[in-house]
Amino acid sequence: MRRGALGALPTNLEYYDFLDEFTKAVKQNYGENSCIDFANHNAFELLAKYGTTHLVFNDDIQGTTVVLLVGLVASLKLLGGSLADHTFLFFGAREERLELSLEYQKNVVVEEARKNIWPVDSKGLIVNARKESLQAHKKPWAHEHEPVNNLLDTVKAINPAAIIGTSGVGRTFTKKVIEAMASINKRPLIMAFSNPTAQSECTTEEAYTWSERVELSSQVEVPFPSVEYNNKLHNPSQVC
Repeated sequence: MRRGALGALPTNLEYYDFLDEFTKAVKQNYGENSCIDFANHNAFELLAKYGTTHLVFNDDIQGTTVVLLVGLVASLKLLGGSLADHTFLFFGAREERLELSLEYQKNVVVEEARKNIWPVDSKGLIVNARKESLQAHKKPWAHEHEPVNNLLDTVKAINPAAIIGTSGVGRTFTKKVIEAMASINKRPLIMAFSNPTAQSECTTEEAYTWSERVELSSQVEVPFPSVEYNNKLHNPSQVC
């Protein structure tokens, strides 16, 4: 339920002055029992500002982070080693999705962790050659690598252990992309994170049949039915 006066929303300094007054009032009246969920374009700054003094939470950023980490850590039983031993390709370099990978850097030097995280946006691999035109939140993730314009060529170039779909663009993990992952990895990790189903990067059935891997670890955020492959029933791992 939303309550308040109708009219134009405050912006810039007026907005932040209002938020200061609002968060103090919420804490004073309701104590440490409140979660505040703001739009993503404001959320990062507000989380940083109030995170040490208020119980603030943004599901798109922090909730998805937890879900992804659960999937990655669980997958180590198949992949072996630690997260720092593997290369991860993020398909969809939106600001809130790049935040996911920051959580994986706990107890790891940030610069070292970023070597293993390769984001791809709508224009291709995020590399230093594109740095002048990149949005500010993407620049720290730029790699010293020749430009690569599409997902398939990126997979072949960096040999990731996992591809993590956060693009919101359906069926972008094509047959050729999944076949390439299967040729690189004995157990390719395919994480189609976008929802709803129509926007998922691939289906569970596509992941299993195109990879021709019985031991494939397929993790999704949207529900897909079980898949029968090679006379065996496979249940996709739905991490939330």
